[in-house]
Amino acid sequence: MTDQPLLATTRDRFAPWLIEPMLRNRKTYIKVGAAAAMINIFSLVSSLFTMTVYDRVVPNDASSSLVGLSIGLGIVIIFDFVLRLLRVYFVDIAGANIDYEVGDTLFAKLMALRLDKRRGSTGALTGLMRELETLRDFFASATLTAIIDVPFILVTLTVIALLGGVLVLLPLAMIPLVILAGLVTNPALDRLSARSLGDGLIKQSVLVETVGSLETVKAIGAGPMLGRRWRLALNKHSHSSLGQRLISSIAITVASSASTIAYCGIIIVGVGLLRSHEITTGALLACSVLCGRAIAPLAQIATLLSRLSATRVAYRQINALMETPSEGPDGDALHPANIQGRIELRNVSFRYPGAPEKALDGVNITITPGERIGFLGRVGSGKSTLARMVLGLYEPQEGVVMIDGTDIRQFDPIELRRHIGAAMQDNVLLQGTVRDNICLEREHVDQDEMIRAAELSGTHRFMGQIANGYDLKLTDRGDGLSGGQRQSISIARALAGRPPILIFDEPSSAMDAQTEADLITRLQDEIQGRSFLLITHRTSLLRLVDRIIVLEAGKVAADGPRDTVLQRLTRGKAA
Repeated sequence: MTDQPLLATTRDRFAPWLIEPMLRNRKTYIKVGAAAAMINIFSLVSSLFTMTVYDRVVPNDASSSLVGLSIGLGIVIIFDFVLRLLRVYFVDIAGANIDYEVGDTLFAKLMALRLDKRRGSTGALTGLMRELETLRDFFASATLTAIIDVPFILVTLTVIALLGGVLVLLPLAMIPLVILAGLVTNPALDRLSARSLGDGLIKQSVLVETVGSLETVKAIGAGPMLGRRWRLALNKHSHSSLGQRLISSIAITVASSASTIAYCGIIIVGVGLLRSHEITTGALLACSVLCGRAIAPLAQIATLLSRLSATRVAYRQINALMETPSEGPDGDALHPANIQGRIELRNVSFRYPGAPEKALDGVNITITPGERIGFLGRVGSGKSTLARMVLGLYEPQEGVVMIDGTDIRQFDPIELRRHIGAAMQDNVLLQGTVRDNICLEREHVDQDEMIRAAELSGTHRFMGQIANGYDLKLTDRGDGLSGGQRQSISIARALAGRPPILIFDEPSSAMDAQTEADLITRLQDEIQGRSFLLITHRTSLLRLVDRIIVLEAGKVAADGPRDTVLQRLTRGKAA
């Protein structure tokens, strides 16, 4: 399965991320339709069996005929049972395929999402991913079966008309009533579904924020505040969900009442027709049985309408995410086989969404291959933003960022970052083993390379002494390890594979002085010949660089050889 063509498909087709997987499963849906047709035809047999028994067998005491009819009915029941199982199986198979393909495409879209276009919190995004279940329920459940069964209402009504004549008017009159109830409640269902989804995403956001930072929440005493947010979110979501269920139950209740009215009406009117000898007893009983089968899909329609509102809201939310701009070029992306490490920022300006000031303002920097540069500046001066620009995590609003003379927006983002080793300030570790966190399933990072990178970063010093070592399972974000240990693993991950560009953002902020000094000694030879960007507030790390760039308020305040810039900064502080 390939998901990239889906992401690049032009908008001349409706929701290609959803329609294309459905079209690829059309053969399965054809099988479902064929099975549904046979099941609905077989459902007529029981009513015809009843009519034949009362009109032919009972008056004539034809026991042998009853045996033959019973054998035939038994065969039909067996085939009906098998077909119903096959229909459920085929619907589930199609639903599972669509769920897999759409889920895979949505995750790929999430990974390619431009961070400056991202909307909502982490919890809201995870909640949105959960809405895939709503789509799956619609396309792989009894709802889809109801859609297939609805056209056969006409077949059932035709048989009732042939057997009972005017009796068909009673179930026929109930159809507009059920449809009208669904149409009347649908606008309110749409509003309540949208509100319920929004309230659910807020609840999910509070939960994810709390669980993801549980230690910090406890330490700073934020539990009561988050508890109030959680209770407020619970209250709003329960009220909107209650309203949604109440409104949806109106159409379902109307359908149930309509079925009862139609059934009783056929019995009442049919007795009169029976007395006037216009129909037989068997025909009356057959019509009463068929009436239930004609009205049953209407109850499913009412359920369908309630699900349709939730599905439509989920679709709009997911489709909005799918239409959000992705990283990389719109056309064919460049896949660099090798990168020399020349980095240029030409008049780069950038402002984070909603921020009042620019994080970078007209920055011009040229870094030659193999040059080692340290970036200094106060908090918020734009150092980390500059690193994100080089990684292509954000696109400049003005200017251009180039690597080896090519605008990085022309590169495939994944291929570009394969040539860059980044140890970011957050030091986030993934759930899995230490080995997984260092190697990241990269083909060019084998066990020897993993150990080499671990020895350079200092990870091997504490991992080599543990029985299960690199197979140690880490919990979310590496909880259970010290800050310095997490940093060591992050540095090993950046060094593994010998990327030509290294970006270290405060790589030793959680390390003690001796561990930091040992790290500097090991890195001095390792970074030779590579483009090395170091963001730090620790002057001890500046031994690794030859050039320093000072940023102030998003602009370059100083740029020159390390010793020259440090002397200038020292004189400025003394003055």
